[in-house]
Amino acid sequence: MKNLTVLLILIGLSSQIFAQNMTKEQTEALEAWNKALKAYYYHKKEHFESLPNTKNEIIFLGNSITDNCEWVELFSNPNIKNRGIGGDDTDGILGRLNEVTESNPSKIFIMIGTNDLAYSKSVEYVVENYKKIIDKIMQSTPSTKIYIQSIIPTDDAIHITRKNSDIIMINNQLKLIAEQNELTYIDLFSVFKLDSNRLNPEYSFDGLHLNGKGYLLWKKEIEKYLIN
Repeated sequence: MKNLTVLLILIGLSSQIFAQNMTKEQTEALEAWNKALKAYYYHKKEHFESLPNTKNEIIFLGNSITDNCEWVELFSNPNIKNRGIGGDDTDGILGRLNEVTESNPSKIFIMIGTNDLAYSKSVEYVVENYKKIIDKIMQSTPSTKIYIQSIIPTDDAIHITRKNSDIIMINNQLKLIAEQNELTYIDLFSVFKLDSNRLNPEYSFDGLHLNGKGYLLWKKEIEKYLIN
């Protein structure tokens, strides 16, 4: 049972689905995991704030899906800065945007939102926070090119709090936000999905995060924006 609990937590299933039937052991394990996520967020945030700003930074901003990639090596580009934090959501991004924008980066690639759904936040909540994120970036560093990347699909038979129907609704709104602000919208959802809208298992081991092949596909889809 302990191993099952850890597995469920690690693959990102929402605690609320199990809350009514959780044992004391499961509850304690979940609380420990949530504390670890918060500690990781503040550790990374403080670390990012201590690093020097450089010219022509290209920021990759997001959650664990961004955090897990070695972007500098993937693109052989030392200007890239990985600002992904595992477990992060739109509120977390809003809480650390000052560090992201203070260097006046040349480009920001953002992907965020799937954890919000797992934390029981509504589609509307995510979209409104996303608007705040974009507004704050545009006001703080107007010369920065912003690339809004769609949320990628999940295997929502496993990740039942991250429904692809909700992700599609968010992505539709993100596309509108990009159009209204004359920004670039990058549709990665269509690239990674099967016909059923489920995340193609060829690119993921757990139905949520990408494997090496997945990151190579992501690179293929966005590399033209890094050289322009």
